[in-house]
Amino acid sequence: MNTLKNKVNLIGNLGALPQVREVAQGRKVARMTVATHNSYRNASGERVTNTQWHTVVAWGRTAEQVERLLGKGSPLALEGRLVHRTYDGQDGTKRTVTEIVMNGFQLLPSIKRAVTTAKAA
Repeated sequence: MNTLKNKVNLIGNLGALPQVREVAQGRKVARMTVATHNSYRNASGERVTNTQWHTVVAWGRTAEQVERLLGKGSPLALEGRLVHRTYDGQDGTKRTVTEIVMNGFQLLPSIKRAVTTAKAA
């Protein structure tokens, strides 16, 4: 390992429509939530699914692609970096946020669509 990097890879589903807004000089920013799931069997043999929600931010051209291509529930693989930032809330308290700044993404086939296609064949 010549260099250590801050790199995040996720495969999940978009929780809602991305919130896209325009900032300085026409540059766009997209904010979205992505759900990832982890399943295991507990001591009783029951299947338990744990869902984690991740806040993801995209800038510039990536934000434009997000706006054009992604909708609620879209399955995707994304790559980015983890960022921690602090800000003062409206009530004056200092808040800390952890989010993923996305570098790129790839749409994945929907499981429902793939199952429907397989049944039709």
